Amino acid sequence: MEEIDRRIVTLLAHDGRMSFTDLARETGLSVSAVHQRVRRLEKRGVVRGYAAVIDHDAIGLPLTAFVSIKPIDPAAPDDAPVRLAHLSAIEACHSVAGDESYILKVRVASPVALEDLLQQIRASANVSTRTTVVLSTPYEHRAPVVAPDVTPAEPDQNTSA
Repeated sequence: MEEIDRRIVTLLAHDGRMSFTDLARETGLSVSAVHQRVRRLEKRGVVRGYAAVIDHDAIGLPLTAFVSIKPIDPAAPDDAPVRLAHLSAIEACHSVAGDESYILKVRVASPVALEDLLQQIRASANVSTRTTVVLSTPYEHRAPVVAPDVTPAEPDQNTSA
């Protein structure tokens, strides 16, 4: 990725609603050049979308928790994400290394709602759970530092059988 594209990605990560005019001013490009670069970044999947950052307290979901899950039967298929996709209280599902298979970020209205969600998770995916309730969130949704290009290694062309 070129330096100018990294700059555009950084600016959009800080403010996804930044206008093409403001992006042009910040990067020294013309508005049409910025527009083309942003569309190219979107097409390549570097910029995957734009979203509003919601105040979960204001919409009645003040309780955040992380739920670590692991299958009750280790020989069972690894399909927990599919089995849990219908539960809208699960904001994120991360496959992890360690004792658990996945860590879920959930948002609910109350401890009672969390208890109900945990029962649904266990029943839907046949998993055991370990829950950590969030007390406060000093920061979240931080913009990433866009790393300079790292050239991937060329595949070995000299494979002889």
